[in-house]
Amino acid sequence: MADAERDQADENQEKPKAAGGKKKLIMLAAVILGVIAVSVGATLGALKYLVPAQDTTEAPVTAEQTPPPPVPAIYYPLKPPIVVNFSVKGRQRYLQAELTLMTRDGSVISTIELHQSMIRNALILLIGGHSFEELQTAEGKELLRQACLQEIQRLLQQEIGKPGIEQVLFTDFVMQ
Repeated sequence: MADAERDQADENQEKPKAAGGKKKLIMLAAVILGVIAVSVGATLGALKYLVPAQDTTEAPVTAEQTPPPPVPAIYYPLKPPIVVNFSVKGRQRYLQAELTLMTRDGSVISTIELHQSMIRNALILLIGGHSFEELQTAEGKELLRQACLQEIQRLLQQEIGKPGIEQVLFTDFVMQ
């Protein structure tokens, strides 16, 4: 009987331990879930401050606020192509370039046609002033394009009081 009493005493002692172990396990799970919830909340809060919210409420657009539609571009090709010769290490080299001018003002086209000889002369002198090797690089071609734009804008400013064109585009560029 003493053995039976000891066994029952041992069982009584183990039950509170098992109940206390389950409580600890539940408490540990609750703490872990709490940490996860705080982490997720902090992440969402940080993202909300880092990424600005899209304002879906727009002010009503009135006729005064609506920008006018852009004026369509007008392209005017300079014909015939510009041909410039270079002397490179005793050899004759040539550059042939077809240029197209972009404007948004139709009245500028008649001015370009009227002063085409002056524009072509300025472009031939400008292109001929560059070295052949420099014009073989992409950077050299871009610099030449910008220089041509500035020169034509300068000439048009002198003649009509405004730059007139927005872009000079090379539609053909051959070097040999």
